[in-house]
Amino acid sequence: MKLRSVVALAGSPRWLRLLGCASLGAFTGMLLYVARISEALSYLSDDPKACINCHIMIPEYASWQHSSHHRVATCNDCHVPHDSALRKSLFKAKDGMRHSWLFTLRRERQVMQAIPESRRVIQDNCVRCHLRTVGDVGLDVHSDNERWCVDCHREVPHGRVHSLSATPNAAVPPLSPVIPEALTGGQ
Repeated sequence: MKLRSVVALAGSPRWLRLLGCASLGAFTGMLLYVARISEALSYLSDDPKACINCHIMIPEYASWQHSSHHRVATCNDCHVPHDSALRKSLFKAKDGMRHSWLFTLRRERQVMQAIPESRRVIQDNCVRCHLRTVGDVGLDVHSDNERWCVDCHREVPHGRVHSLSATPNAAVPPLSPVIPEALTGGQ
């Protein structure tokens, strides 16, 4: 192929459209692949197993399994707002993006700590579920609004989780392989 014909082809609108379509296809394929390996659709559910798609949540998951909340509350019952479906969805999306960013860049802490926005949601959910208890007991101890439920009851939902290695032998559901079997030849 002569240089002149290559230059003419590169400058044609048809070539640019083809390049644009190929780029868009490659980008879409990458997004779909990342969505698949991250099991992105699982985050739309209330299944606690979605929270351990990322290895860093395994200590929290394992400690929750042995807590008094295991039979009555999932991760979303405590960690996302429940005042509206829209707010719940937006909060999950924002929190998920923040977690993805932190975990991808390896910026996570050894001990998970709720950010102020999450602390407020957790507090609201403690009160939502335990309103009668707070009402019966709480006019003296719980009414000053300067204390959060977790200030006194920190170990109730998750026990003592001190670091990522706090539960090295935790019995959690096995994670599915990231690489599709078709690419590994069934190994």
